[in-house]
Amino acid sequence: MTAIKTPKKLIEVALPLDKINAAAAREKSIRHGHPSTLHLWWARRPLAAARAVIFAQMVNDPGYERYLGRGVNKEKAAEERERLFQIIEDLVLWQCH
Repeated sequence: MTAIKTPKKLIEVALPLDKINAAAAREKSIRHGHPSTLHLWWARRPLAAARAVIFAQMVNDPGYERYLGRGVNKEKAAEERERLFQIIEDLVLWQCH
């Protein structure tokens, strides 16, 4: 039986933790217009961190193809990873209107 090679997910490789932590801390100080103010749960988790983790679990890491035997340029993989990090940074922001 042969082993199945599965691509690594973005969460397994890297995350922009500083941006996620900053957004989670900012989210805790919002007192009006945020979904977390509807009910104070006893084990409340920041929605910013949840959105980032869910996205990173679903997206393949751009450099994963090296493990599958295909050649991927490391610079291109790094550029694509930075683009994905920008998407995560946009996801974690909460803007009240």
